[in-house]
Amino acid sequence: MAARDIILRPVVTEQSMALMDDKKYTFDVAIGANKIAVKHAVEEIFDVHVKSVNIANIKPKKKRVGQYIGRTKKRRKAIVTLSADSKEIKLFEE
Repeated sequence: MAARDIILRPVVTEQSMALMDDKKYTFDVAIGANKIAVKHAVEEIFDVHVKSVNIANIKPKKKRVGQYIGRTKKRRKAIVTLSADSKEIKLFEE
């Protein structure tokens, strides 16, 4: 898999934005990606040095529209911690 196929999108929530101060960045990643693949993809795309990667599988939630019950998509989330000497990732242009 190519690096752009592994890292799907950044997760932008209040909690993930607070983690950015500690050089921890949260991304949605491909379902089949493992920690090593995520580490290499982040290092290749953003030109940074990754210290560690934590991955969590997010279960689908039930959603209801009228009488019909469906489910959201399952996803995989990675929290990437950068080393102290690494530069920061610019998710938003200023």
